[in-house]
Amino acid sequence: MATTVMEKIGRLFINLQQVRQVPQLLREAVPSIPATVQDVEVPRFFRECYIFAGYRPLHQGWRYYFLSLFQRHNETINVWTHLLGALAVLTKAAELAETIEFLRDPHSWPLLILLLSSITYMTFSAVAHLLSAKSELYHYAFYFLDYVGVAQYQYGSAVAHFYYAIEKSWYTRVWGIFMPVASFLCCLSCLGCCFGKYQNYSLPSWIRKVSQVLPSALAYAWDTSPVFHRVYLWYLSCGEKDSTNDYAVTFHCGQLAFFLSSAFFFTYPLPESLFPGHCDFLGQGHQLFHVLLVFCTLSQIHASYLDYLSRRDLYTSLHGDSDAQVFVLLYLVTTVICTQIVAYMIKKVKCLLVEKARLD
Repeated sequence: MATTVMEKIGRLFINLQQVRQVPQLLREAVPSIPATVQDVEVPRFFRECYIFAGYRPLHQGWRYYFLSLFQRHNETINVWTHLLGALAVLTKAAELAETIEFLRDPHSWPLLILLLSSITYMTFSAVAHLLSAKSELYHYAFYFLDYVGVAQYQYGSAVAHFYYAIEKSWYTRVWGIFMPVASFLCCLSCLGCCFGKYQNYSLPSWIRKVSQVLPSALAYAWDTSPVFHRVYLWYLSCGEKDSTNDYAVTFHCGQLAFFLSSAFFFTYPLPESLFPGHCDFLGQGHQLFHVLLVFCTLSQIHASYLDYLSRRDLYTSLHGDSDAQVFVLLYLVTTVICTQIVAYMIKKVKCLLVEKARLD
């Protein structure tokens, strides 16, 4: 009896010893994360206007930047807003996959492209905000990747709007050129954003902003023109009974409102410009831009899904059996071209950094 009791006490003692070692094991597995620094402690290239603290030190190990996902710094909210947004879209995609046969129904492929491109742009954005602080080269590279995601989303929006949301009267005007022009504007937007980032040293900030915003604005205006036309016709027919049954228009109006609001906060540094140094962690305009853009995307996806269900007679009569395959191929071509643009710009960045190091 005494031997049994002693054995149980011994095992309990060993278990307690193991429990006491847990904090030490955790500290060894996850080393302490360096504290964030002030803006004056990082190169000017990494500083954001009106954000004075919360910067992560450069040239740390990759583990540090991945673990900074759980650290309080000035990019934390930017990472989590689009990371959670990507998870929300992924959940929505899984929900739609229960009722839509994406593989067997070619007419569902534009909706699938919208879902994939939405997940891609949010994921690339989260990665850029999380990992771009490692060095100047990686800052360029990850944000160039982010711009590829933006171009993909522009294409996904264009194909969904052209396929499901368009009215016949607008289709007859743009049917031969809409998607090729949309693809071209996606590539132009990617190039403009990369060029603006590349010219960070040599051009005034407003010129860089124009080179990024103007191509994207052109792409948005073209890609969303079917929705604007659809909403306009719906507004003109508001007194008719049939107009009140078009529930998708409500979500299309929502996506327009959310996007235009997000564009405002992307363009103007509010509210941080009103409260310099008080929005280092929470309250930055770019954070509001992220949140509003996520709501825009979710509204857009739901509107496109409702159109897919309720307008099948219309879009099957407008688009031939092979149109969906052509749009998928054009999506791949657009992605490849944008990737080549980024590869070219990274080469230029490397030459720029070598020249800068030589002059220093």
